[in-house]
Amino acid sequence: MASPHALLLCLLALVATGGQGRQAALPGCHLHPFNVTVRSDRQGTCQGAHMAQACVGHCESSAFPSRHSVLVASGYRHNITSVSQCCTISRLRKVKVQLRCGDGRREELDIFSARACQCDMCRLSRY
Repeated sequence: MASPHALLLCLLALVATGGQGRQAALPGCHLHPFNVTVRSDRQGTCQGAHMAQACVGHCESSAFPSRHSVLVASGYRHNITSVSQCCTISRLRKVKVQLRCGDGRREELDIFSARACQCDMCRLSRY
């Protein structure tokens, strides 16, 4: 079983390598494969690589003048209403990554990869 620190480093590696793939060629929101390197610690004592999936692309958003009731309720400060959707993960899958260690040992670590994507309401907590 990998330590909590290894999980944190795995997530950091996932985030760090996520932006290195080519831009999405397809319109809309879809799965996109990318290579991730997983390390057990900062020194890379044990490490492995895996092809993971991320959700990339775009979804529809719009802005329009606010209704009169919204204007009144906001003290006439909220004059534009926007509706935004973001490309998000709708289903995850757990993937086992084999790590090879410098001393010949092997470790196994679970990471998560996107299984399905969808356009959904944008929420700051997801990003």
